[in-house]
Amino acid sequence: MTPGILFIVSAPSGTGKSSLIKALCKTQALCNTQISISHTTRKKRPGENHGEHYYFINHNQFHNMIHQRKFLEYAKVFGNYYGTSRKTIMNKLQKGINIFLDIDWQGARKIQQIIPTSRSIFILPPSKDELKRRLCKRDQDSTTVIMQRMTQVIAEMKHYTEYHYLIINENFDHALIDLQTIVRSERLSVHHQAIYHSSLIRRLLES
Repeated sequence: MTPGILFIVSAPSGTGKSSLIKALCKTQALCNTQISISHTTRKKRPGENHGEHYYFINHNQFHNMIHQRKFLEYAKVFGNYYGTSRKTIMNKLQKGINIFLDIDWQGARKIQQIIPTSRSIFILPPSKDELKRRLCKRDQDSTTVIMQRMTQVIAEMKHYTEYHYLIINENFDHALIDLQTIVRSERLSVHHQAIYHSSLIRRLLES
């Protein structure tokens, strides 16, 4: 079986990465692609469901999982912890499922050290003004939190050079096509095609 590809996606909050990933996974051609669901100590926002958007757990449960080495990576962001389940990711990749992982640059760096075959994508907004407008429009954070996020934007964006691909999300439809193109190109790589078409290639090369 051809192993799945782990796609790491990072971007400042409000850039639209979550919406892009969800739209990508709804396409028929990518039906074997899933979004990784992280564990978090953050409180649920209106409309969020446990096991669908995040696995919402308390701080004690999270720290127990850390001690049991159940996370591929974890981080503390604005006072809350976020972590990626090691077992879940590895099992799905072994089953040939492509996984999209929405994490920050620090988590991406850790994951790429553990899973060097993963592919990383950074998404940038068309401007800081537009990013601030999007953060305010979604009406999920207080003015104080939005200002904190904007302060960190430049520091976060400087890490785009550590990634394999870069997308500018100025137009959602165009950015989605860019994301689809990346997935398609990775599935056509020699490494994955050689595994998927191993029988055919063996027959073609027989003397």
